[in-house]
Amino acid sequence: MNDMHKILSSKTQTSQYAHDTAEMPGSAASSSHQAFEQLVSRAVQLPGQVPVGIVWPCEEHALEGAMDAAQRNIIEPVLIGDKSAIVSVAQASGIALDKAVFIDATTPAEAAQKATALVREGRVKALMKGSLHTDVFMHAIVEAESGLRTNRRISHVFVLAVPGYKDLLFVTDAAINIFPDLDVKRDIVQNAIDLHNGLGLGAPRVAILSAVETVNSKIPGTVDAACLCKMAERGQIQGGVLDGPLAMDNAVSIEAAKIKNIVSPVAGRAQILVAPDLESGNMLAKNMIFMSGADSAGIVLGAAVPVLLTSRANSVQARLASIAIGALYAHHLAGGQG
Repeated sequence: MNDMHKILSSKTQTSQYAHDTAEMPGSAASSSHQAFEQLVSRAVQLPGQVPVGIVWPCEEHALEGAMDAAQRNIIEPVLIGDKSAIVSVAQASGIALDKAVFIDATTPAEAAQKATALVREGRVKALMKGSLHTDVFMHAIVEAESGLRTNRRISHVFVLAVPGYKDLLFVTDAAINIFPDLDVKRDIVQNAIDLHNGLGLGAPRVAILSAVETVNSKIPGTVDAACLCKMAERGQIQGGVLDGPLAMDNAVSIEAAKIKNIVSPVAGRAQILVAPDLESGNMLAKNMIFMSGADSAGIVLGAAVPVLLTSRANSVQARLASIAIGALYAHHLAGGQG
């Protein structure tokens, strides 16, 4: 992680990239969730396959999910890496490569660089991490020369299907920005709102989380929450309805909100949960996955194209859901309807 810290600090990032937290697996005990299945079904129905660059898919776990999505006609997989190694893995694992396009590269770093070049050339509309190290992958994306940086801060969203909760829950940022300041939080919130709208899920209800639901100058997160809500009121954040600070129970439980006499469109019905910092967000997401049996998918936003981070520990359903989300959002960014 120290190497990644150096990368982002050299690119004027004010908080570091915690790459290990971005690769959290879905619960092995969780079953396929209807909400994820609906996203996959919608991705299958897109008019044309979305070209996705799969960077260094030289292990079975990295190759299987991409080719599964290709067989379902969700993506056109552009496999960027050592072709002989990829073919060997596919043959050993019984994975069909008939739908694949190959871009040969001799090292993971070269593969990542070629991936960003494909984005600049318009040949791929999303990127997906294969079996290379996350810091190598993200370095190629965040460096100024990549051409993938935008005026938005890069942030991560966990998309969670939690048993017993009506809506998909977005948790952000639990993987990239460690101690985001107010301006960074504004981008984190806007990135998540844009994703929710871009997936065709409608204008989201956004809860800015803290430990309490009242503003307290001794708890900086409550002050930031109030400021973010005012920014939304003034049009500096658009596309969603914000409320905060809200404690976790008031954000997701209508009964808890009633007990506290909190009346708002968001309280008890949140669809996006914005954590005050990476640690709290990461613990929240892991709790939902490992204690509540939530299915999870993940996406990095704020770059020129959606970036998908998957892990060898991800379930097949989680990998497929991440790819479907990436394909749907890439289609939206290209001018399609969500």
